[in-house]
This record gives sequence, C-alpha cells and structure tokens, in this order.
Amino acid sequence: MSTISKKMCMVGDFGVGKTSLIRRFVDRQFSDQYLSTVGVKISRRNIELLGVKQQEKQDVQLLIWDLEGHTKFKAIAPSYLQGSSGALVVADVSRPETIERLIEHIQLFSSVNPKGNIIIALNKLDLVDEEKLAKMVEIAEATAPDKVLATYTTSAKTGKDVDDIFHKLAYKMVEPV
Repeated sequence: MSTISKKMCMVGDFGVGKTSLIRRFVDRQFSDQYLSTVGVKISRRNIELLGVKQQEKQDVQLLIWDLEGHTKFKAIAPSYLQGSSGALVVADVSRPETIERLIEHIQLFSSVNPKGNIIIALNKLDLVDEEKLAKMVEIAEATAPDKVLATYTTSAKTGKDVDDIFHKLAYKMVEPV
C-alpha cells in the first residue's frame, strides 16, 4: 500500500498555540516557552487512517504548514496556503479577539482553496472556566458554518482533542470528492 501526502495549514493569530498543537501532535511534547514562528515551518507526521476509499487502511503523510500569525504576513500568506487540502484555524479562548478574527482566517484560506476542509480549534481550554468556554464555542460555531466541518476545544498542554483535530481533518482531506 502506498503512502499519500497531504498538505494542511495551521492558521490563526499569533500566540494562539498553533506551534504548540503541532508539537503535541508530532513530537508528543508541550512547552510553555513562547517561540514566535517566522514565515512558515513545515512539520511531518505519518498516520494510518482506517476505512478510507474502500480500503481497510491508508497511510498518509501529513505535511503540516505552521504559518506565522502576524498581520504583516497576510500579503504573502496566500502563496503558503496554495495547494492545501485543509486548514486548522486556531483561536485562543483566553483572548476573545482571536475568536472574532476567525472569520478573516477562514475567508483567506477559502479564497485560495475553495474546496479545502476547515476545522476550528479553540485552544488553551485549560485557561478558562466552563461558562466562558461555552460562550466562546457558541461564537465560533456561528462563524462560517457553511465552510467549517467542526469546532473543537483543545489544549496543547493537556493534549485534549489534539489527535482528534488532526485525524478528523486528515480523513476529510483523503475522502473521495
């Protein structure tokens, strides 16, 4: 059985935890040291998906593009988004303004990849209480419901739903159209 490669992008404002989510998924590690991504960093992880395209299993190499979150970067972002089958759009639940800007990231990704799959990851759930989290989820789910497959609450620190967001997006990216 051959391995297929799929490109996915991590987009969102700076400091929302895109790199931490990738590090948790790829390296099984977490660090609370903040390192700003400059430009783009590409990580890889091979995963096995079960029950895809009438096959028992499919090996997929995920090429995860971690895009810088600063606004000055927006002009060149489309060239990095090109050819991506999916995006994890990340917001920080402890910073409501990052949730308000989800729509900008979704629109930018969709303008470059109209058939691309999108999952929202509301990250850092370990930093807010249940009530605040419920409000943030409600706001995020109302953001472009026609374009977004699902909204997850994640924590790179605890690992909650980290594997789920990458696997769910990978399944959608390899599904026959």
